[in-house]
Amino acid sequence: MSNKTTTATAAEQPYEVDECLGVLRVYSDGSIWRSSEPNIKVPVHDDSSVVWKDALFDSTHDLHLRLPASPSSTKLPVFYYFHGGGFCIGFRAWPSSQNYCIKLALDLQAVIISPDHRLAPENQLPAVIDDGYMAVKWLQALAVSEEPDTWLTAVADFSKVFISDYSAGGNIAHNLAVRLGAGSPELASILVKGYVLLVPFFGGTTKTKSEAEDLKESLLNWELIDRFWRLSIPVGNTTDHPLVNPFGAQSQSLEPLDFDPILVAMGGSDLVKDRANDYAKRLQNSGKEIHYAEFEGWQHCFQYAPRDVPEDIEAISHGVIGSLMRISSCVKSI
Repeated sequence: MSNKTTTATAAEQPYEVDECLGVLRVYSDGSIWRSSEPNIKVPVHDDSSVVWKDALFDSTHDLHLRLPASPSSTKLPVFYYFHGGGFCIGFRAWPSSQNYCIKLALDLQAVIISPDHRLAPENQLPAVIDDGYMAVKWLQALAVSEEPDTWLTAVADFSKVFISDYSAGGNIAHNLAVRLGAGSPELASILVKGYVLLVPFFGGTTKTKSEAEDLKESLLNWELIDRFWRLSIPVGNTTDHPLVNPFGAQSQSLEPLDFDPILVAMGGSDLVKDRANDYAKRLQNSGKEIHYAEFEGWQHCFQYAPRDVPEDIEAISHGVIGSLMRISSCVKSI
């Protein structure tokens, strides 16, 4: 009798069925464990040269954003930055995101808006895209508010808004570009001038050459990519889902759509570089203003490089971003 009881109890114990980088565990009973600490432990480099604050942009889902801004006596462009993490992990306050946004604020002389979003598998696509849209609509509402947050309105130039990201955030930016269209007419009081897709995270059921080769990276591998998609795509769908593969069989044609200028930046040793390169070529061939920059030898998330890397590499990455903010075309052609 006791053996049967022990066996039944053991069978009822939930077991781990999925894990992501030590910060997310999914169990057989549907329960989820998340670490409060990031998988990459680095110190925050905040020397008070940039001022910042947090703000609530979606009370329904308790979503906040972080607002680093370079001190200035003149109005500054606004630069959205959506973090990566395969739609499954990531947080605006993680040191890697915080450090990068502080550096962006200084290098670009801009106001940075770094929003959180709901995470999969608890919230699968299209939740994250909807959250990105709400973060942009928050700025629109602020721009016309009769009781605005003067901390932001005093320094933000609402006619110069850029939407940027990295990895999964690149997917968010693309889908926002599709949704908002050229000139972002539905936003009225603010104007999106361009998009920066840093190492964008797209998918598809047919592997590209770089994916098939499974280039060895320190951060990204095919097993992890597959896991991110499995957790974030709605059950019953594949990586040809329209929000995952812009050119899948079920995706709307992008050819008749108008876009604001787009910059795609990739590492030359990035596992998903071919898919991003194909994305840029297809849009360029359909008459879109799109630029492609590739950094030789660099892997996924090269913009999070340690502070002791050669300064010219950091200067290149920030210079490319700055070039789009000036709507120039001084980047590598496709």
